[in-house]
Amino acid sequence: MATLSAWKFDTPDGAANAETILVGLSKQELITIHDAATVEWQPGKKKPKTRQLHSLTLGGAFWGLLFGILFFVPILGLAVGAAAGAFGGSLADAGIDDDFIAAVKSKVTPGTSALFVLSSDAVMDKVLDAFSGVTAELISTNLSNEEEAKLREAFGEED
Repeated sequence: MATLSAWKFDTPDGAANAETILVGLSKQELITIHDAATVEWQPGKKKPKTRQLHSLTLGGAFWGLLFGILFFVPILGLAVGAAAGAFGGSLADAGIDDDFIAAVKSKVTPGTSALFVLSSDAVMDKVLDAFSGVTAELISTNLSNEEEAKLREAFGEED
């Protein structure tokens, strides 16, 4: 089963640094990355810069629409809003519901970054070791409660 997770970092380059670690883990076959994307929001900018790491499963259209919903809908107007509404049902099936959208919008702001990852087959102890010392906030995941608690503990977060 694939897991979709979103991580927020307190610096604009935090997600890119975490992506480097993630790619290294993938090359060591310690995690399978089906797809990933980053959001980097420099201080003083009106909108963030987004970048897709892989286009194996979800594709650019998924990330483009998701990031459009998250960061650009008020600018783009009703046409995108209507398309987003039609797409909303399939997003909910992937664990992306209104709570996820609201959490990302409120937490990923100028001066921060985020890493979105669709992954599977993670060797959790090795993944956690690789990310030790990295400060991140888990915004959302469709992991089991037990798996999510372990991740939060590893990153020093409270439930």
